[in-house]
Amino acid sequence: MKPLETHRDTLLAQAVRGAALLGTGPVAFDWLFLDLNSYFASVEQQERPELRGLPVAVVPVETDYTCAIAASYEAKAFGIKTGTMIKEARSRCPQLRIVLARHDVYVRYHHRVLEEVDHHLPIFKTASIDELSCQLTGKWREPENALALARQIKAGLARNVGVCLTCSIGLSTNRFLAKIATDLQKPDGLVALHPRDLPGALMHIVPRDVPGIGPNMERRLREAGILTFEELWQCAPKQMRGLWGSVQGERLWYALRGVEIPDEPTQRGSVGHSHVLAPEQRPAQFAEAVGRRLLLKAASRLRRMDYVAGAVSLSVRLASGPRHSLEARLADVSDSTTMQEVFTRLWTELMEQTAHAAVKKVSVTLHRLTPASNAEQLSLLDRPRVDPQAAAEMKAKRARLSAAIDQITSRYGRDAVTTGIVPGEGSSFTGTKIAFNRVPELEDFEEVLASFRAPPQRDH
Repeated sequence: MKPLETHRDTLLAQAVRGAALLGTGPVAFDWLFLDLNSYFASVEQQERPELRGLPVAVVPVETDYTCAIAASYEAKAFGIKTGTMIKEARSRCPQLRIVLARHDVYVRYHHRVLEEVDHHLPIFKTASIDELSCQLTGKWREPENALALARQIKAGLARNVGVCLTCSIGLSTNRFLAKIATDLQKPDGLVALHPRDLPGALMHIVPRDVPGIGPNMERRLREAGILTFEELWQCAPKQMRGLWGSVQGERLWYALRGVEIPDEPTQRGSVGHSHVLAPEQRPAQFAEAVGRRLLLKAASRLRRMDYVAGAVSLSVRLASGPRHSLEARLADVSDSTTMQEVFTRLWTELMEQTAHAAVKKVSVTLHRLTPASNAEQLSLLDRPRVDPQAAAEMKAKRARLSAAIDQITSRYGRDAVTTGIVPGEGSSFTGTKIAFNRVPELEDFEEVLASFRAPPQRDH
């Protein structure tokens, strides 16, 4: 058995040992899960009162050939949701208001939400930009107190963050069921879901509604004859393990019954950014500038994390459809100079492969990450003929240079000092987007926002 599978089994065994007591005492709740409703669209409606009550779709780029990354509940009434093509959305709802995404604003509101919730009880974990969980203790585990606390949080968010920032809150004995509870009543819901209520309380949902069951797993369940939640519920633990092909299936069996299973330890494996280019940015020379900014952003994040990278990959999707990608080794570095040298080589090779065709999307990813303190001291370019001492000195020099540039751009703006690009090139976007499971740090946006600040006054 693989070490990771062994570790998962250990975590599962620890949880199962306490499961026998579940549901034997008075009803109590251990977890509160909060899910902000139509978060990006709600923030836009909060920031811009003229959008309130109107159908709104938030988009990554201003074109009818992109898709919505968020939709207000007024837009959802027309069947518009995340992933709906804007051209189709306009045909369904001619009065639809299209809003360009402002990820820095969403992150700032995210921190305001965290601050407000923390006034009521400690936050256990931030699951995403619009989801968080809190552990209930003491008197707050009692149903009436837990419900009263949830209402206090809702009122606090409306009062101190914004009336448009509604949320659905779920209460249960574990985070998994509490999260499911948030989906049972939207928007502005409050649902308490106890294992004693199951399976009856969930008989109306389908397996795909269960967190962790995506299209591929849904297809596998369907092939096994499991089409309803009731059929999924009737599966035995070992049967679930077999269906999933791992202990993850058995973990899900216990999670559905209210058992809290500890999180598995994770290690960051990559840092990257991607960007869908507006039509005017798609010629190869403009796309290259965008790609370099993505690389610089990823390198800056890497340094803040105090990691180094052992590989970099560059991927482009052409306007005509095909995707091309290349990868190169790095000698466990985090400095921008070395990475840009490698980027130049990869970009040149990709453009030769594609005959400098128009580029629709650029992606840059740094792989094989290692904490800088644990990184092996390799030569700068990993060449045996390079003098080790000279290589180490050059590596340190480049690292100091990158750190100095980070400090300058953080204070004076991203184009105060540039390497490998002309100031302003590829600057129509921040390069920072909100992924499903990662909330960008405020620093990711600071060097962009700083470029719009007035420079400090100097004495003459």
